[in-house]
Amino acid sequence: MWAAAWELLLPAASAPPRGRGRALQSALREAVRSGRLAAGTRLPSSRELAADLGVSRGLVTEAYEQLTAEGYLRSGRGAGTWVGDAVRAGAAPARDLAPRAPGATADFRPGTPDLSLFPRTAWAAAHKAALTRLERHALGYPDPRGLPELRTALAALLARRRGVVADPESLVICSGVAQALSLLGFALRERGHRAVGVEDPGSPEHGGLFAAAGLRAEGLPLDGCGLTPGPLRDSGVRAVVITPAHQFPTGVACSPGRRAALLDWARAVDGLIVEDDYDGDFRYDRAPVGALQGLDPERVAYTGSVSKSLAPGLRLGWLLVPRRLAGAVVRRKRTMDLGHPVLDQAVLADFVVRGAYDRHLRRCQRAYRERRDTLTAALAEHFPGTEVSGIAAGLHIIARLPEGYGPEPRFLERAAAAGIAVRPLADFRTPAREPAERTPDAAVRLVLGYAHLTPAEIVRGVRLLADAATG
Repeated sequence: MWAAAWELLLPAASAPPRGRGRALQSALREAVRSGRLAAGTRLPSSRELAADLGVSRGLVTEAYEQLTAEGYLRSGRGAGTWVGDAVRAGAAPARDLAPRAPGATADFRPGTPDLSLFPRTAWAAAHKAALTRLERHALGYPDPRGLPELRTALAALLARRRGVVADPESLVICSGVAQALSLLGFALRERGHRAVGVEDPGSPEHGGLFAAAGLRAEGLPLDGCGLTPGPLRDSGVRAVVITPAHQFPTGVACSPGRRAALLDWARAVDGLIVEDDYDGDFRYDRAPVGALQGLDPERVAYTGSVSKSLAPGLRLGWLLVPRRLAGAVVRRKRTMDLGHPVLDQAVLADFVVRGAYDRHLRRCQRAYRERRDTLTAALAEHFPGTEVSGIAAGLHIIARLPEGYGPEPRFLERAAAAGIAVRPLADFRTPAREPAERTPDAAVRLVLGYAHLTPAEIVRGVRLLADAATG
């Protein structure tokens, strides 16, 4: 920052001697006004700046004193000279475009864990341990697959918790599942694929991610057992993305028979199943079902992240890729970003190895189970007859409200007017099917997230939603 602004003072230093002081003051003043010298920037000492500009120290001292008197600068004995905070610079501050619902009275949108549960103390300890342990050479350009110690730790964790066949050599550290899908998309495009099957309803992000890789997202229907094999076979695609442990958003768990049928399809067409295990650790009625990848590692690419377990802002995820695609994925990862930040990986590795990750998951599971029970009880009280579908798992539920609260568009308008953020199931349909699904007399089907809300906030939010619906 200072080096760029210093160049603005060079013309002032070259001004005629009698006007040099005024020119220097004017140039400094304009640098602060324009934002080239931002509030809080520490300026060089008068001796250093005078030497750099080739002017007398008294000239710089006088300029500093004058601008301090005007409020552009501030100084303290022994503390140096700084750009003041009172000036409104020409450049506007950076905007925050994070996806939030500002001013919402209640926010039931799905997809976010409780960020207040983030284990700051344990994470800080892991950060300190990683900095102490990391050797100097580890801070250079990394293996694009990721830090070996993290890949080793994650392979053991995933094999133990999710039943995957986890070879650290086939594990790639990514910026979340989004980058994992992008990497696979480019690899599939290189192998001649033109389309990828996606669940309908499913994640709205998949279409854009695959479109960026030159692939078309083909929406495929579901039933109570998971993705239906018939439409998958008829579609002609040879790759499909599924969420078998807890389908997003319907909450269906892929049945054993359906798992076998999907694997048979992949073998028959020389295809690939991409398993997004987005919240596989959170099952409340029984132990989680193991990952599909464990049944056929060469036909299933497995991806997950800490976005639902720790925090999405960490941007840490992983991809277990079949051997035939590993080379293309790693090459694309290298050209995309030269590898994931090393220190972040070292911290997560320490967090996993010390058992802190397991302890955090147990804490979250207890909290989220209580919140799910609270939400279903509140719906039963304020919307009697509501049907909650899907297995007892994850961070959201599907609620089908009883007759009398539709049509759905009118219900959503009333909720929005009351400041309540909710999303209907129709929002998660693929664009090609959305008009047929949204009919004026359709029942109200909501995807309600609860993990980020306290039990008291859940009860209050459901009550406000009921008031809005009947008001």
